Amino acid sequence: MLALSTTPQFATWIIAGLATLGVILRPFSLPEAVWAVLGAVALLAFGLISPETAASGVLKGTDVYLFLIGMMLLAEIARKEGLFDWLAGIAVRLARGSATRLFLLVYLVGTVVTVFLSNDACAVVLTPAVYAATRAARVENPLPYLFICAFIANAASFVLPISNPANLVVYAAHMPPLTEWLARFALPSALAILATYVVLRLTQNAALKRENLATKIEADRLSGTGRIAGFGIVATALVLLAASAYGCELGLPTFVAGLLTTLLVLAIKRGGALEVVRDVSWSVLPLVAGLFVLVEALERTGLLTLIAGSLRQWGQAAPDAIAWGSGTLVAFLCNFVNNLPAGLIAGAALQQAEVSAKVAGAILIGIDLGPNLSVTGSLATILWLTAIRREGLDVSFWHFFKLGLLMMPPALVLALCGLLLVP
Repeated sequence: MLALSTTPQFATWIIAGLATLGVILRPFSLPEAVWAVLGAVALLAFGLISPETAASGVLKGTDVYLFLIGMMLLAEIARKEGLFDWLAGIAVRLARGSATRLFLLVYLVGTVVTVFLSNDACAVVLTPAVYAATRAARVENPLPYLFICAFIANAASFVLPISNPANLVVYAAHMPPLTEWLARFALPSALAILATYVVLRLTQNAALKRENLATKIEADRLSGTGRIAGFGIVATALVLLAASAYGCELGLPTFVAGLLTTLLVLAIKRGGALEVVRDVSWSVLPLVAGLFVLVEALERTGLLTLIAGSLRQWGQAAPDAIAWGSGTLVAFLCNFVNNLPAGLIAGAALQQAEVSAKVAGAILIGIDLGPNLSVTGSLATILWLTAIRREGLDVSFWHFFKLGLLMMPPALVLALCGLLLVP
């Protein structure tokens, strides 16, 4: 206890590092949320942060909690009402027995969902639909198709500001106008999406060649409540676009849209609320809260001032070099603390440092694209992992990491090149 009190900064880093390691490795097969919360509790127990500081960290995630609850409600009600099974039948019929055609179709749909509904929605909403499609097509190994949901959720997450909640965190009140955003990120996004597809397709080619997809899939009729769930998802996308255009936070509109859709379906069915509440993956909320507390504690150690000072010093001397360096460094580092809290730190540092648009853009690309390296890099990938576990599947940290080592670096390099080519 004495040692901890004399070296609070070092102790904070040790506890945050151990908690992050627990989230990554999941010792004793305990959920990721357990380790994030244990880290936050340890910081409180040793007096390294005050209850007020912990509460401040938790409250910073309010918009994220609301966003996640809304999306999880939409996904759960859509799954229960057969929307995903209905869409799966359409996808399989369009594939016409071709495993590679189904692969491309899923990738294109994943891109659209990420761009207009966010990367978290891609993980929460699309993953069950893709699994339903592979089941309808009698696919022996669904992982090549499910990997799409994980990787495109990050690769396409900087096409629009709403494509990733981390984008709003990084830029905060200094969000560029939409036309300026598209001019800056259209080319980097296109290169990242293309590079990710090529590498993922090549790495999964052997598995796809072994598949013989079913071709005779009966067309199921979508129920009225299933159509309402679908309309709710489309309406949520429109609400998110409008909220982004007016510079509003996305959490509350998403929560309201998801809750209203769910309540409308339940009112028509006259029951089923307990089943929906029971089956939503609530554990992701304490995971996010724990991560926010860890980041709040790290900020109190002077980390923010150090980062801002370094960015200011080097960004003025060699902007292109610091763009390369900071984008690459952040891409790897966000896999250790998750990219959402990393975005909080980076965003606050960017406001203090007042760096160039290219440096800020490179850091955003690193935060959005870097998490394709590991399952703990982004909240979207953790949500994806939770979704496939519900279907009885799992992907270990090392399995994903070996694939991420092939996937992330080429896309990152090309995206940063595209950013620096933009005038």
